[in-house]
Amino acid sequence: MQFRPCIDLHEGKVKQIVGSSLRDGDNSAQVNFESDRSAADFAELYRKEQLTGGHVIKLGPGNDAAAASALSGWPGGLQIGGGITAENATHYLDMGASHVIVTSYVFKDGQVNFENLEKLLAAVGRDRLVLDLSCKKKDGDYFIVTDRWQKFTDTRINAETLKKLASYCDEFLVHAASVEGLMAGPDLELVSLLAEYSPVPVTYAGGIATLEDIEAVRKAGDNQVHITIGSALDIFGGSLAFREVVACCKAD
Repeated sequence: MQFRPCIDLHEGKVKQIVGSSLRDGDNSAQVNFESDRSAADFAELYRKEQLTGGHVIKLGPGNDAAAASALSGWPGGLQIGGGITAENATHYLDMGASHVIVTSYVFKDGQVNFENLEKLLAAVGRDRLVLDLSCKKKDGDYFIVTDRWQKFTDTRINAETLKKLASYCDEFLVHAASVEGLMAGPDLELVSLLAEYSPVPVTYAGGIATLEDIEAVRKAGDNQVHITIGSALDIFGGSLAFREVVACCKAD
């Protein structure tokens, strides 16, 4: 299990927000934390710790300059998501991103848009593509959600889906959208599902707030599921020490 750091950008600032509070039509959100440090500062911190596989997520408009500064600060060390398409994906790779992360361009109108997925594959190749399978539970199953986690698709997170989509990408990023930003504990049922059925590396996000939570994810994920942590970290205003998390995950 690896620790994959994050830089979440909202209105050009590094913030931690409650994911379910994002809304289309405006750029408002419930903010847990807003940093006075730049995106480039966080990229430099992660570079010094040699933490690869982290991600920059652009939450809405006004984040391009901050994202560019982060990517240039840790070239090859960060992935990027938020508004990625086949037309602009190579631009972000040229800026220094190791991978592009894609959600709504592929999961659209309740369906998997395989035409767009094939376009992305042709543009960047499987080894530079991460699919964001962020999801919520409904009627006992997990479904991929899009459009700032507001809209359910009809795509379930199960063995069949994970196997099929893994043939198109290098990794999965999965936010448990219902617990994201709440610091109330991870969704261990989802972690177990991902560990059992994902054929490619997967990073889980959502609810991790303590070192005990990290160990719970390690156990539920059979030490295979990587983690990212936001609001709970002291670098984002929380009480969980960033360096303790780094040390904990490096110790396995």
